[in-house]
Amino acid sequence: MGYRPASPLPEQRIVWPGDFGQRYTIFVDTEEEFDWTAPLDRGQRSVTAIAAVPQAARRFAEAGACLTLLVDHPVATDLMSIEAIGRAMDDHGSGVGAQLHPWVNPPHDEAVGGTNSFVGNLPPALQAAKLDVLGAAIRDAFGRSPRTYRAGRYGLGEASFALLAERGYRIDSSMRAHYSYAGEGGPDYTTVGNRAFATGHPGLTEIPFTTVYTGALRRLGARLHPLAGHIPHGIGVLARSGLLNRVSLTPEQMPLAEALEAVAVAVGEGLPLLNFAFHSPTLVPGHTPYTRDAAGLASFWAWWDAVLAELARRGVACASETQIIDALDQTQ
Repeated sequence: MGYRPASPLPEQRIVWPGDFGQRYTIFVDTEEEFDWTAPLDRGQRSVTAIAAVPQAARRFAEAGACLTLLVDHPVATDLMSIEAIGRAMDDHGSGVGAQLHPWVNPPHDEAVGGTNSFVGNLPPALQAAKLDVLGAAIRDAFGRSPRTYRAGRYGLGEASFALLAERGYRIDSSMRAHYSYAGEGGPDYTTVGNRAFATGHPGLTEIPFTTVYTGALRRLGARLHPLAGHIPHGIGVLARSGLLNRVSLTPEQMPLAEALEAVAVAVGEGLPLLNFAFHSPTLVPGHTPYTRDAAGLASFWAWWDAVLAELARRGVACASETQIIDALDQTQ
């Protein structure tokens, strides 16, 4: 059975400083390209799409948004990628954190497969070794240690928080609120909500990837949505009827109208920090299911244009990695 964290206690919730306000952040899974429909392959380490990152960072910056690029091992060890991300950092203020895809991150002491694609399922010593290799690669590439982490496939395990805290990480964003990957041997976050919380390990805060329930029954979403998943077509019927929909804050597979409604709900309910995400290969058509062609890429940018404009209209500003960590330091 995969990792299933307990629901955070009320006293674990982060109480942000009064001047932090209501903010949003964007964490980018900055990674290699691979066939999403094929078995995982250690040989798939191409990172050509990273060339699109500086221009994307510029476009976000012009809209008042800031990116934190969570780079994995193929990206952190490729000279072209290092140069491109360095430009995004220098010219547009992008931050750099870490993302761990265990199948392409040395040491390669495990079999490649579904269960082992969730790094938290690996023996703690192997997890630690992979984290150390990745951290060293990022330090060599960018001259700084990563402070923000996301496990590939959201794959935390029982030992993950302790390992991250020991290595000086300040933010983990591996939990995808209200989602479960237990059917694939991964973690179950169905009881994890959207609010940042103290992990119980010194200096380390969890900032879940935001998922909002919308619809007439949204206040019952955490209970009803998992139950509907056990009924054939139950989730689809609830969504189409307008009764209950589960919306992650990402342009990938989340229609614009639904995202705008989710933003309205999250802001209206006073969520202090909205956490958006997308995958870097989506910036170039043909690498992910989300932008298969030029029209798909145009839709991706139209989604962001509308969402960022709505956030600005509501007075919700972007928070960089540094601003978030500075605010967390005030909560200690």
